Amino acid sequence: MKRKFITSFFFLWLLGLFAGQVEAGRLPDFTDLVEDTSAAVVNISTTKKIEPEEEPRLPEGLDIPEGSPLEDLFKHFFGQRGWPQETRSLGSGFIISPDGYIVTNHHVVKDADEIIVRLQDRRELTAGLIGSDKRSDLALLKVKADHLPVVEMGSSKNLKVGEWVVAIGSPFGFDHSVTAGIVSAKGRSLPGDSYVPFIQTDVAINPGNSGGPLFNMDGKVVGVNSQIYSRTGGFMGLSFAIPIDIALEVVEQLKQHGKVIRGWLGVQIQDVTRELAESFGMKRPHGALVAQVMAGSPAATAGLKVGDVIVEYDGHVIETSSALPPLVGVTPVGKVVPVKVLREGKLKMLKVKIGQLPEEEVARMGGMMEPGTVKIPSLGLLVADLNDEERERYGVREGVLIRRVLPGPGREAGLRAGDILLRLGTRPLKNVADLQKRLARIRPGKPVAILVKRGDGSLFMAIKPHKDSGKK
Repeated sequence: MKRKFITSFFFLWLLGLFAGQVEAGRLPDFTDLVEDTSAAVVNISTTKKIEPEEEPRLPEGLDIPEGSPLEDLFKHFFGQRGWPQETRSLGSGFIISPDGYIVTNHHVVKDADEIIVRLQDRRELTAGLIGSDKRSDLALLKVKADHLPVVEMGSSKNLKVGEWVVAIGSPFGFDHSVTAGIVSAKGRSLPGDSYVPFIQTDVAINPGNSGGPLFNMDGKVVGVNSQIYSRTGGFMGLSFAIPIDIALEVVEQLKQHGKVIRGWLGVQIQDVTRELAESFGMKRPHGALVAQVMAGSPAATAGLKVGDVIVEYDGHVIETSSALPPLVGVTPVGKVVPVKVLREGKLKMLKVKIGQLPEEEVARMGGMMEPGTVKIPSLGLLVADLNDEERERYGVREGVLIRRVLPGPGREAGLRAGDILLRLGTRPLKNVADLQKRLARIRPGKPVAILVKRGDGSLFMAIKPHKDSGKK
């Protein structure tokens, strides 16, 4: 009898242990989180009016031969103008103050003529745009209301990879849809978004989720859902959110100034590869390699040089090049910061007085175009003739140096700053004037072969020049 009792007790102990393990391994329950936070999440719909272009059309049934002398006359008298059209878009947002301040994405409200915010209680309020920032893809709205429910702010700095997170938004217009996943990575740098170290998650995000909040398991906002990586237009397991710490800094500037003022160093940087680290005498790859110093920039004034590796900025260790722009961007204009660089195998400390990031068009060209730099709109390139020092350094006699790659055919083809164009089509390129002359004879959209010198090697690429709009 005693043996049977011990056996039964042991069996019950094992059952309890197994039940505890099952309980510990259960997926998290999001119900309380959703109930506590959903009221502060809003649906945002925008309307944009598009005025049609003047397009003369002949009345139906009137058959005038094309090219006839009467064609222009009839078009003049029977020219018609279409009706104005409207385009609509959907997005999400979240309320950050009881008096109606709302955060969303810049691209959700860009160029909108009317912004309507729909609350969970089905109220629809017209929102005013306080400010919008394209570089961070953030916008601040304001509705006239009081005692609104608000989200609680967390900190993206405390997020850990593998941690559960929840998104609430309006994908495809389905209000207050809830999706969950984990943090896949932190500090992601995406093309064209150098000022935002994105949070990567596998939370299902689709069109309409943009601008909505990303919550941690404590129900606090840790990010603003911004974009996805997809080859189909729908969710494929890669979604990206703006860290809330950065978002709040942007929101505060939008509230005060209606725009964001960022710090500017004035360098073009790249990652240090294993091969480059070896050539610089570094024990391991780290830091931001300076590939170009803009003329007249704070970096140039402080004495930064091409080939310097920035390993520390204002006390922050720089492991990758993507870590530097966000730090510079949040630095107050006029502040003098210490910048530690590796130059010719030796560490050197410089003092840089941070400037203000120029307007977008100027910044896209490198802040300040160096003397001799020419913009080639049909390729989306800023180029220059080679000087004697560059000819000797690169080991070439002729060619065109690419100083910066703008959005366009050059970027699509894979060209990079520092590449040298050696050949266009079947003939060698002499200089920038030769490039411009020969591009003028190429039909826009027609692929043409280019030979590029990159590092110690050369490679052929195909590029399709766009039509030169004449805008410089």
